[in-house]
Amino acid sequence: MRKVTEELAEYVADSINLVLHEELVHQVKRVILDYFCCAITGSKTAVSNQVFQTLLNLDGEGDYNAIGYEKGLSKTNAVFINGTSTHCLDLDDGHTNGSIHPGVVVLPPVLAEAQKIKPSFEELARAIIIGYDICLRISSAIHPSSRKRGFHNTPIAGIFGAVAGLCVLNKCGKEEVRNAFGIAGSFAGGIFAFLGTGSEVKRIHPGQAARDAILAVELSMNGLTGPKSVLESENGFFQAFAGGDISVERLFLDLGTSHEIMNIYFKPHPCCRHLHSSIDAIYKIKEKTNLNLTEITSIRVGVNSIAYKHRHHECQSFLDAQMSLPYSLALALVHPSLEIEHFTPENSTDLIRNLAKRVDIYIDERAEQVYPYERPAFIEITLKDGTKMVESVSNPLGEPSVPLDDKKLKEKFLGNCKGIMGEDKAQQTIDNIFNKDINLDFLYRL
Repeated sequence: MRKVTEELAEYVADSINLVLHEELVHQVKRVILDYFCCAITGSKTAVSNQVFQTLLNLDGEGDYNAIGYEKGLSKTNAVFINGTSTHCLDLDDGHTNGSIHPGVVVLPPVLAEAQKIKPSFEELARAIIIGYDICLRISSAIHPSSRKRGFHNTPIAGIFGAVAGLCVLNKCGKEEVRNAFGIAGSFAGGIFAFLGTGSEVKRIHPGQAARDAILAVELSMNGLTGPKSVLESENGFFQAFAGGDISVERLFLDLGTSHEIMNIYFKPHPCCRHLHSSIDAIYKIKEKTNLNLTEITSIRVGVNSIAYKHRHHECQSFLDAQMSLPYSLALALVHPSLEIEHFTPENSTDLIRNLAKRVDIYIDERAEQVYPYERPAFIEITLKDGTKMVESVSNPLGEPSVPLDDKKLKEKFLGNCKGIMGEDKAQQTIDNIFNKDINLDFLYRL
């Protein structure tokens, strides 16, 4: 196998010369806006408050921004809470090929480091672009093997992207990057045991990875060494998390000439991305017909084998509902659009639960053959009189092929944040991010 770790470390170290074209810069701004949307909104959840209070009790206040909170925390604790808050509502950006949420791991440590060293926006943008490149390429290389083994790609691959972004900001040399990768490989962790259990631990996975990236880079910069072939060695990351079943081709495809940040999606629905194609198909059916929900006898849904894992009907918690394909489709049948509050246990109804029970999920070979490059869903609704309504969606809204444009992304921010920070400040935040002369200090105070 190629010297993967060395080649990626060299790429990160050389990225100080990365030329930023206008399209890249604009995408970074979209990423930053969506990140703050998710972090601000997520900071008001019970899980975020539990984590914040725990960190405050452990180490007290600090000088680093904990988004959505009046009190600051230490650097590592601020990174932990910001990574957690941003993932608390499942609204954060993602990448289909790698089945990963990059922003929630890359941005918290990179922005915390930027608060300390005061880079230019161009330097910050390079760090974010390269951070996305590294974690999205690693996750694409190991997926779906890693997911089939029970691992959560967001923390296990995300930590390498966070390390890369930090190394770019700190202008680390190749060996420092390589050692930081080596240390991060021992920190990497996160499993899918939470699925369908009512457990909220998934929310802290990105926070943990983002915090550990800070430690990995600081340790490397202070001389601690890590295995120099941590990714590809016999006992390394690829073997441990994917059983060695990886795609080196996806890892290096157009490295340096094409940047994966351009291939991410932005979420319109606050739930697991594996559910979105099916949800969009339901809305297409509703657009075409005046559907009487009491007449529905069955809803058959064909998806890939990974989405099939989200077939649980019983939902014990907010997270369970966000991870359940049957429950989410029931919500889509009942509501004209999906909002955060629809997934809470207190808003569950007999109608929603009964509709969810009528959903039958199966593995469709058409979906299986194109995954992970596409996430199609095939829906068939049968009514009491025998009428069948059939619909399919190849890619859900928010993918690069079906994008959320700037207008919709700004509406997402305003809709979620104006009730928390006030409409004027929410609009000021949008204007600042998309301003040619972005004020980074303003962001550090949100």
